[in-house]
Amino acid sequence: MTEKYGPVTKVSQKLLEMLNEAIASELQVSIQYMWQHVQWGGVKGFAVQEELKSIAIAEMKHAEAIAERLYYLGGIPTTKPAPIFVGSNLKEMISQDMKDEASAIDLYKRIIEQARKEGDETTNRLFREILEEEEDHHDTFTTLLEDL
Repeated sequence: MTEKYGPVTKVSQKLLEMLNEAIASELQVSIQYMWQHVQWGGVKGFAVQEELKSIAIAEMKHAEAIAERLYYLGGIPTTKPAPIFVGSNLKEMISQDMKDEASAIDLYKRIIEQARKEGDETTNRLFREILEEEEDHHDTFTTLLEDL
């Protein structure tokens, strides 16, 4: 008879739900930024298209890493993104993107705090790394918005 061993770290349902919220957010912005990249043109759009594409790919990698961690911890990763907003002009798009990054930063700080509270050092470390990238994305969108 073989026994199935679960994860070494036991975490709360609250932390698992927070990780799924993070996945939904990452899926949302990866689709949102990619569609903005595809749909926007013009001189100003040309300047940000590749940045949007690059950030979209980074966000998808975040979703994958978080999903892997959640699954390891015994959760089932969501396949549903948070509501996607493409926007009708570049200023509207970048304004929303900046807000979405600020929301992610807030959520990830709460996840880090919860993971520390529960002694889950791996989740803590993963989200500290992702948080650094999200702050860079927020800075990028803030800078882009200043020029619009």
